[in-house]
Formats: sequence, C-alpha cells, structure tokens
Amino acid sequence: MRKEDSMGFSTDCIHAGNEPDPSTGAVAVPIYQTSTYVQEGLGQNKGWEYARTQNPTRSALEKNLAVLEGGAGARAFASGMAAITAISTLVKQGDHVVCSNMTYGGTYRYFTKILANYGVAFSFVDTARPEDVERAIRPETRLLHLESPTNPTMQLCDIALLSELAHRNGAVVVVDNTFCSPYLQKPLALGADIVMHSTTKFLGGHSDTVGGAAIAKSKEHVEWLGFVQNSSGAILSPMDSWLVLRGIKTLVVRMERHEKNGRAIAEHLARHPKVKKVNYPGLPTHPQHALAKKQMSGFGAMISFDLGSFDNAKSFLAKVRLCSLGESLGGVETLISHPATMTHASIPEEERNRLGVTPGLVRISVGIEDLEDLIADLDQALAAVR
Repeated sequence: MRKEDSMGFSTDCIHAGNEPDPSTGAVAVPIYQTSTYVQEGLGQNKGWEYARTQNPTRSALEKNLAVLEGGAGARAFASGMAAITAISTLVKQGDHVVCSNMTYGGTYRYFTKILANYGVAFSFVDTARPEDVERAIRPETRLLHLESPTNPTMQLCDIALLSELAHRNGAVVVVDNTFCSPYLQKPLALGADIVMHSTTKFLGGHSDTVGGAAIAKSKEHVEWLGFVQNSSGAILSPMDSWLVLRGIKTLVVRMERHEKNGRAIAEHLARHPKVKKVNYPGLPTHPQHALAKKQMSGFGAMISFDLGSFDNAKSFLAKVRLCSLGESLGGVETLISHPATMTHASIPEEERNRLGVTPGLVRISVGIEDLEDLIADLDQALAAVR
C-alpha cells in the first residue's frame, strides 16, 4: 500500500507526490526548469526524455491530484480550457455532447465556436432537471459535461443520478469541480468518469498561476489524456506546477476560512435590503440546499447576488475597495466580478438573461480576509445602490 492511500485528506494535500528530493533531501519538490535530459546511451535514460513529455515537477503535481480526487491518474495542462480541450478529444465528428446550459462562458465558447465546426453536436440543458438531461441524450451521445455548482448562478446537479443515467447510455461523465475543489466535493466517488479543474483557482489559491488538470477514474482515460497532453503540447510549466503544489499544501486551511467567510457573507447579503436575490447553496432558501448537503462536504465561497439593474451593479462595483474587481476566483483575496460583461460575455444576451445572468448580477469569490472588513466594504459599496 502506498503511504498516501492510508492518509487523511489534509495529510495527502501536504505529502502525496511530495516525496523528499532523492539527491538532496529537499522537502519541497524542486522546480525542474529544463527542456531535456541527458541520455545514458542509445535507448537508455533515467525515465525522462523530453520536458513536453515528462517533467518531475509536473509529475509530482499529477500524483498529488490523482490522490486527492481518488483517480487512477491525472494530467496537468496549461489552463483549465486546455484541460477541457484535451477531454473533448474523446468525441469525434458525428458524436453528441450534453452540457449544462449554465456552463462557464469559455467552455460554451469553445464548444459552440470551435468544436462544433468539427461536426460535434451539442445540447445545452438544465442539468438541475434530470428529466431534461434524459430527454437530451441520443444514441450518439458520448459525453455529459457537468458543472456543479454552476458558474455563476450556483445551480447544482445530482452527479450520482446523472452519472448513472449517462452510463446507461454509454456516455462519459465529466465534472468541472473548480468551484468546490476536492476538499468540498469528490465527483469520481459520486460516479463521474473524469473530473477537471482550473488549477488557477482554489487549488493554486494565490492568483499567481494559470493552469488546468484532468483526473480520470480509469487507466485508459488517463493514458489517452497523457497521449493528448504530449501530442498537443498544452502542458503545465514546471514553475506553475510547483506553485499549484505549494498552494495545495494549504488547501484545507484556506478552504475552511473561505467557507466560513462565504457562509457569513451570503447570510448578510440575503438580509440586505438593497440585494434582490442571493445564489448560494448554503442558504436554506436555495432550491437545492438538500442536494448540496448530500453531495458536498461544505458550501464553498462562491456567491452571486442580483442588485436589480446594470446601473446598480456598476455603482456598487465602482465603490468596492477591499474586494478587488477582476476576472478569476479562488484566491486568498476577495475577487468580485460582473458575469454579464466579464466571464459570460461570450454567451448571447438573450440567453444570459433567460438563464439568470442578468445585468444586475454580481459574483463574489470570498477570500480569507477578516470577515468584519469584508462586510464593511460590501456595506459601504451597497450604500451607493439606489
């Protein structure tokens, strides 16, 4: 039995894949900033040939992620979208994909503007409604792409139920677990085949790296993703791999603080007279609160709330000071954004409004600052809202 197989989650975050350097005993995995490796002779090497194909720092991260998500293996990529692109090679011309209609804007853009040009058909449905997913599945459906919670409306889907449904029809189930991290949700244990992350977010945790990862339940999928990783070349760099490894070591303590602050701020916003609606699975008013308690070990730090109009959202966002207006999420600092003009601008306006990504919707990724300071900043900004 491997050491990490018998350890708790916090221990795995720190130790899985992070064996001391054999040549020096260094506690931190070295950054192997090299493009190639000296061969011992023709056909003889030390297991390393070329850095696109293999890198010890990247391999350490991949071992770590595989343990944390409970997969057969992992592959790290240059971005979350690079991971999704690699996974999409599981489908070909004539195949059909079912996807959440409230998926990340970059995923929607890649599926509809690029992959669709190669003869892959898509159905975007409300994955919170299993009956809609079942109706969308065709004989040629090969992939079910899920986000739970969704970005930015925080809808959940029943991963276990939808995995059973997809598998009965021969489809592979992929779950974007970026919002939760493996600390809060384990899609592979719930029945999914592949889980992916933008490692840029909670895994890295410090807004200083861009990357992605795919972790698969089967060795066959791991091998294929490795083949695609090497062939297409969208690899995670040694430096970024090291930054994510370092970030994961504090994942548990960060997520506990993210979660504590997130719950308190969601409750505060829900009581505020200027806020029309709050989307957060930890609130009892969330339509899938019971499902969140069933398949997640916590509710996370992602919240969206509606201020009623674009002008109100603009006034609010112009006044925040401690909360930083910017793309991305999952950093130790609180990040706040306007999905309709930022993360989801690639989705047509009519479709955005129908899905609840309204002009007044604001998304907040709650950081680990002092809660009192965050609430004070939100309150002074909300005072500017009519």
